[in-house]
Amino acid sequence: MKESDLIRKISEYLKTVPNLFFWKEHGGMYGTAGIPDLIVCYKGRFIAFECKVGKNKPTVLQEMTIKQIIKAGGYAVVVRTVEEVRSIITAFEKE
Repeated sequence: MKESDLIRKISEYLKTVPNLFFWKEHGGMYGTAGIPDLIVCYKGRFIAFECKVGKNKPTVLQEMTIKQIIKAGGYAVVVRTVEEVRSIITAFEKE
C-alpha cells in the first residue's frame, strides 16, 4: 500500500465521524514542510496524523513538528492503519 492510499482510507473514515473537521495538508511549494498529513479538530482538540506505511519513518523535520504540536498542547502521532486512527478518535469521544 502507498501512503496516499492510507491517507485516502483514513480520510474516508474521518468523513463518517459526526462533528469532526479535518483537512489533508498538501506539500509542495505552497505547503509548510514537516506538517503532518491530516489535521483534525474534534471535540475542541487539535489532532495531527502523520501517515506512514511499512517500515517508512517520519523525517527529522516531521518528528520535530510532531514534538512542537505536543508541546503546544495538541495531539500528534504517526499512524499506519485506519484502526489506529479509529481507536484514537474513539478515545477522544470518551473525554
